[in-house]
Amino acid sequence: MSPGTTRRTLAVALLSGAAGATVVLISAGQTWGEGETAVSGAELPVTASGSAVSGLPSALALVGLASLVAVFAVRRTGRAVVSSVLALSGAGAIGAALLGSGDTEALESNAAEAMGLTRAAVTGVSHTGWPWFSALGGLLLLCAGLLALSYGQQWPAMSGRYERSARRPAGAREGGAGGVAAGDPDDRPEDIWRALDRGEDPT
Repeated sequence: MSPGTTRRTLAVALLSGAAGATVVLISAGQTWGEGETAVSGAELPVTASGSAVSGLPSALALVGLASLVAVFAVRRTGRAVVSSVLALSGAGAIGAALLGSGDTEALESNAAEAMGLTRAAVTGVSHTGWPWFSALGGLLLLCAGLLALSYGQQWPAMSGRYERSARRPAGAREGGAGGVAAGDPDDRPEDIWRALDRGEDPT
């Protein structure tokens, strides 16, 4: 795969995953269902938000977002596993949103709570388009996961080399009185070639 293709797939996956998680989380706070319940002969409007209908899409969006970040912290088998979790999070968010698009239990629960009863009937039920926006966010997460599964092995990964260099005391990086930098054992030619083989930037 060319460097240009690698960069494009990486950028699309990042944007898709971040946008998908954001859409799901925003949708959870919006009204998914509306209806009316009778109180002393009068009609009382009741609504149910996405989080009241199901907390699963939001939870899966957070799992997907964490997985998107973790993709760059692991390599090989670990990256494939994390990419699978990302894709499954998106698929699960889609399923949960679609199941909640016609839910009435949350409306009935809110109506019963408003009336101080254990159960209450809700009439004139209607549903908004927010469950479908949530499903769209799940689809974007799923696409990010599929891209990571297909191309993730060519994406760069976080390197512990820079962390080791940062932790090394300043005196260890300097020479004697002349202040000449001592040779870095991580800069041996064989290590540089191994870094290139792993897809890392050894510079």
